[in-house]
Amino acid sequence: MHKYFKNMDVLGKPLKDKVRDRNRDSAKTLQKQETKIREAKDQTRQFGLSAEKINSRGQLTIWQRLEILVDKDTWRPLHTLYNPADNSDCTTNVVDGLAKINGRWAVVIGFDNKYLAGAWVPGQPENILRVTDLAKRLNLPLIWVVNCSGVKLPEQEKFYAGRRCSGTTFYRHAELEQMGIPILAGIYGTNPAGGGYQAASPTILFAHQSCNIAVGGAGIVSGMNPRGYFDSQSAQELIDAAQKHQASPPGTVDIHCDETGFFRFVFDKEEEVLAAMREYMKKLPAYDLDFFRVDDPQKPALPTDDLYTLLPANPRRTYVFEEILARLVDASHHMEFRPDYGPEVYTGIVKINGLAFGCIGNRQGLLPRGYPEYADYPGIGGKLYRQGLIKMSEFVTLCARDRLPIIWFQDTSGVDVGNQAEKAELLGLGQSLIYSIQQTDLPMMLVTLRKGSAAAHYLLGGPTANRQNAFTLGTAATEIYVMHGETAAVAAYTRRLIKDHQAGKSLDPTIEKMNELVEKYHETSQPLFCAKTGLLDEVTNLSEIRGYLEAFAESAYQNPRSICPQHNMILPRIIRG
Repeated sequence: MHKYFKNMDVLGKPLKDKVRDRNRDSAKTLQKQETKIREAKDQTRQFGLSAEKINSRGQLTIWQRLEILVDKDTWRPLHTLYNPADNSDCTTNVVDGLAKINGRWAVVIGFDNKYLAGAWVPGQPENILRVTDLAKRLNLPLIWVVNCSGVKLPEQEKFYAGRRCSGTTFYRHAELEQMGIPILAGIYGTNPAGGGYQAASPTILFAHQSCNIAVGGAGIVSGMNPRGYFDSQSAQELIDAAQKHQASPPGTVDIHCDETGFFRFVFDKEEEVLAAMREYMKKLPAYDLDFFRVDDPQKPALPTDDLYTLLPANPRRTYVFEEILARLVDASHHMEFRPDYGPEVYTGIVKINGLAFGCIGNRQGLLPRGYPEYADYPGIGGKLYRQGLIKMSEFVTLCARDRLPIIWFQDTSGVDVGNQAEKAELLGLGQSLIYSIQQTDLPMMLVTLRKGSAAAHYLLGGPTANRQNAFTLGTAATEIYVMHGETAAVAAYTRRLIKDHQAGKSLDPTIEKMNELVEKYHETSQPLFCAKTGLLDEVTNLSEIRGYLEAFAESAYQNPRSICPQHNMILPRIIRG
């Protein structure tokens, strides 16, 4: 198949100085927003006790542990700003992402022992479920750094029980193991109650010599005889019992190495636990990626930093999608699928680190005269029409047949509306695309470059495609909303305006509410809000998108569940004709 993959068309043109000058203010706006996002991430990372305080206790922080565990320059963080419960401590108390460990990709997650010794907090269960979803979708090992003191007791009602509660993690671990996905756990500190199950549910346990895991910790064991109230006598009894159990807590290494045998390995030093986990990664299933490569890995032919000039910060300004793609894919090469059909969307094959992928993205700007063919109005890029929906459904289906993972780039204002659009079957064609995506069983990732709006956000590989979407990235320019704020205000208040006008009332109160709704939509669609509430899995700098593409590419091909022989692929042959 080398004649297809080594002789691909070239994307993009070098930027001219006058284009850089014209877009300089836009680039500065994006970079300023990225600085704001970076500061928010730094605040989350620094929350809790200082590294010096943790180190003085003879422990490493989660970040120091990760620095030892993962290969240099391969950490791709996810859910850094995720805080759906709006915790005042600005964190779900876990750190996670994709990373290489001893040359192999893994999904990595660990408790942040700088805050409440790694306790469960509101929002954390959903964070962990997203991480287990990622391991399941990419068929990658899940690597845990466990240091979990159990439930943050004053807020237990917010996350302890329920269908997607903290305990669901243990069932998820069992589910991954049933699928043949191994879970390695390095265990530190005190891990009582749920923390004990967190430590025991992985596949292989690597223990630090001073850790423990138990059904109940010293504090729980000390208070197992409640009277319904406390007085000075019971308080003193509690103190005596606690001191006894703290001196010899349940579930120590002696118990779980020598007696139960739960701990497969025990090490004297923290670093040795991490080194052993790194070494064990060699024993886990993984293909040499050359098995799947269609070409030698290459960097984009054009500079990635050009993205700051090419992607306008103003969502009303247009750009050429192919110029964005040229700065992200190997050698700026591609094979476009059906370029003469459905001009509002790009579909084609690209390469990331020599590995083949399907790629889908929204085009911007005015579309060719006479399109869409079913309507008497002009088509505008970013919106979806009949041909584009058909083309994407066809392309997704062919990618599934050839086992090509898909990368989506989204910048959409929605699906065409009105009676002519209804007669053109856009509602049914949108659901047909959802059906096509759902039946692929392919790893997919999404980059929401700017707008994610209306049903098109779902259709274009959005996170609602739970079974396929591995993760969703946003940028400093990302906005996600059901419709633009002004459109929402019109939809919500036009009837009120009419009634007020007919009754001779002042329109000012309604106009004020309309403007309030516009402002609310703006506030709740920005990148920081989208990351906090989980609409995005991570907000990343434009210059870092390529790194995430590489992580996704190699992860998707490291241990796929099904394979199409390259010489049996049909999509490249259809494209070339």
